[in-house]
This record gives sequence, structure tokens and C-alpha cells, in this order.
Amino acid sequence: MELDLQNIPRRRNLSKEEFLNEYFIPRKPVVLEDLTENWPAYKKWDFDYFREKAGDIIVPLYDGKPAKGRENSHGPAMKVPFKEYIDILQKGPTDLRMFFFNILQNCPELVDDFEYPDLGVKFFRKLPVLFVGGEGAKVVMHYDMDLANNFHFNFVGEKKVILYPPDQTGLLYKVPYSIVSMEIIDMDDPDLEKFPALARARGFETRLRHGETLYIPSSWWHFIKYETPSLSLTLRSLPKSPKKIAEVLNNLLFVRNYDNLMRKIRGQKWIDYKNRVAIKRTHRNAGIE
Repeated sequence: MELDLQNIPRRRNLSKEEFLNEYFIPRKPVVLEDLTENWPAYKKWDFDYFREKAGDIIVPLYDGKPAKGRENSHGPAMKVPFKEYIDILQKGPTDLRMFFFNILQNCPELVDDFEYPDLGVKFFRKLPVLFVGGEGAKVVMHYDMDLANNFHFNFVGEKKVILYPPDQTGLLYKVPYSIVSMEIIDMDDPDLEKFPALARARGFETRLRHGETLYIPSSWWHFIKYETPSLSLTLRSLPKSPKKIAEVLNNLLFVRNYDNLMRKIRGQKWIDYKNRVAIKRTHRNAGIE
């Protein structure tokens, strides 16, 4: 058995109308190969540039270890100056990642290096964020709590991305009271005997290289593996429908807080319970005994 994945379409010279009608409105992913070629960031953005521009800024780093017991599910492994993190990245493989580095808050001059693309989409301009990771680092399969449409621009390195649409959620071992799949599942090399429903899910994959843009539609699941040390920018377009806004508020105000509260009260028993429920529900959805 293996995962059922098809390649994400790749396009060049895509017009605004084509993007809206073929991808954004029907909520389908696409790799835009040439969207950033005229941006200053296309030529400027590498680790030496960020060492110069943002090297002294203290950044939180996260590792790939699942939170255990009463640990908060969102706690950083360490905090170091950005330039020290770049040193770590360049020394060799590491699972340390930096995410949601807000350019406006931390280094606003970098805003001049990129543009908000004219794709007929309204971007949330207060949150241009960087994602950085070391060779071999992996991001657990998840969807975004704010249900944003993501435009992920890769500038340094190469990463592997696996996507699943929302209608495949029932086969992805979603953990209750969360937006993630089971953290022990390695989507880069999943144990399909232990987690057989994954082989029935229909998804998409690509490898994102320098200057390429991946459009990830709202509510889509994504797994990322950093094949090399990589740096990417994400611009977001937030949902507008009342139904989605209500779901976002539920995620932010109830789901996350309730989960962290139960971690503090029940510790590892709560985590183990959620994983048992995830397996039971997924196998029931897949008709697996």
C-alpha cells in the first residue's frame, strides 16, 4: 500500500481571471511558478540577507517532539537570535523550525521586498509571516485554525508538501479538539498497516523550489517536509462567510483553550484518550474493523 497522491498542477502566466475561476473559487491548489520573479525578494532573500537584516531579533524555535503530559501544545523549544538559528540551519539537519515570524512587527523594511499579488483576492495585510526550517524538519499534518487561504512563497531551499481537501478529513486520523492529525504519524513514510485509512484518502503533492508559490485553499490539510534548509513567506486571505467565521471563532475561543485546559487537568491521559478516539473514528469512517 502507498498514499494516493496526485501532482498539484503547475502554471505560468496565469491571469487573475484564470486563477479565480480555475483555482480560488473552486478551492483547488496550484503551484504558480513565476509569480515572484519580479520581486526584489526573488534575488535578495537568502540566509545571509536575513542574517544582516534580522540577525539580532530573538526568535522562538519549535522542534518536532509532540507535547507530553501537561505541556502546553504550543510551547517553543528555545529562543535564540535569528543569526544563531541560521548558524544551526547551515551546520546540518535539524528539526528546529521558526514559524509565524511577523515581518511587520519584527522587520518592517522587508515589506518592500515583496508585493501583494493582483489575483482578485483580498489579503490580510497585517500578517505577512515567515516560515523557516532545517533539513529534515517536518510539520505535522494539520489545517489552519483561522481557515485562511494561504499563498506560500518559497525563497530558500526545497520542501515537500502533501495536501488533502476537507472532504478527506474522516480518513486522516484527526485528533478531537484540535486541528491536527495524530502526531505520531509520519506522512513522509506512514505506517499504513497501523494507519490503513490513510491509503484510502485522496490527496495531492508537490515539491516547492526557489521562487515558486503554492496556493493552499481554506480548510485544506497540509504536511510539509523541509528537504533542505528553507525559508518561505506566507500571505493570507481570511474567510468571509458567516459559517467559516463562526468556525474560526470556535477554534480560537473554545477548541484551543479547552484542549490546553484538559492537558493541564488530565495530562498524558487526555492525549492518549484523544489518540484512541482518533483511531476509532477514522477506522469507523473507513469501514475498517
